[in-house]
Amino acid sequence: MEYVRLGKSDLKVSIIGFGAWQASGKAWGVDVEDEQIVKAMVRAYELGVNLIDTAEAYGDGHSEEVVARAIREIGRENLVIATKVHGGHLRYNDVLKAAENSLRRLGIREIDLFQVHWPDPWEQVPLKHTMQAMERLYKEGKIRAIGVSNFAVRDLEEARKHLSDAVIASNQVRYNMLQREIEEEVIPYCKRENIIIIAYSPLAQGALTGKYSLSNKPSDDVRRHNKLFSDRNLAEISRLLTVLERIAKAKSKTIAQVAMNWLLREGNVVPIPGAKNPKQAEENAGAAGWRLSPQELTEINSVLKTISLDYF
Repeated sequence: MEYVRLGKSDLKVSIIGFGAWQASGKAWGVDVEDEQIVKAMVRAYELGVNLIDTAEAYGDGHSEEVVARAIREIGRENLVIATKVHGGHLRYNDVLKAAENSLRRLGIREIDLFQVHWPDPWEQVPLKHTMQAMERLYKEGKIRAIGVSNFAVRDLEEARKHLSDAVIASNQVRYNMLQREIEEEVIPYCKRENIIIIAYSPLAQGALTGKYSLSNKPSDDVRRHNKLFSDRNLAEISRLLTVLERIAKAKSKTIAQVAMNWLLREGNVVPIPGAKNPKQAEENAGAAGWRLSPQELTEINSVLKTISLDYF
């Protein structure tokens, strides 16, 4: 496994992390079992993965409780634990309460990376209050680094100007071969400012695994209404999967591994795929330790230019 420093923090994380959104209950399907996800986290650690990402919003804290079980098995000192404060809990005192609740559910004394899950578009809480609370937690030693999630460049700039002694180490955003909006502004900005991109949904919720097709669509609560899985979009995606499958076979890899490895070409991107079981954890970890060739990247990019998705 390869490791990178998380921005300007002192945290060193695996280039492939573990996203624990799937540990939020049955929203991801009836085949989701807490015990299997714990085993998946343990297996991921055995393969070098040390970053586990969760959030208080995932199953109303259930994901954090599942992560706590894995922490007990693996050992706190061996993991970098990231969690997030709910986008509706961004008032100063609410941020402090959220951190205490997450610490309790996770069974730890210090959160390695505490992230603002999303900017508040409804209550209009000034970001100044949120970031001042985050900095207080940092100074008190309850968190080791501050991160954000789903922040555009304008949000990042606003958040950074309200920190005095702390910095923003990471921005967790959706990023995969099919959903590349952050390439225009967010990635260049974060590269320049030494802010790591933590890429959630690196496999486009499974659309980039080769598992789903016109005759086999996901039926779980999270994905059944996702426009990515419309007939038109699946037909478009199938053309990309044909290319990925050919490259995967030539490299003795899987389609999913090729799709995630493509994200590593940027240098400051850490994908955090989810895993329901140890087998999926093994596949995810296998996306690291190698790189696509310039020729393969060119072939992939050529077909990506022809893909047109419809979200309407």
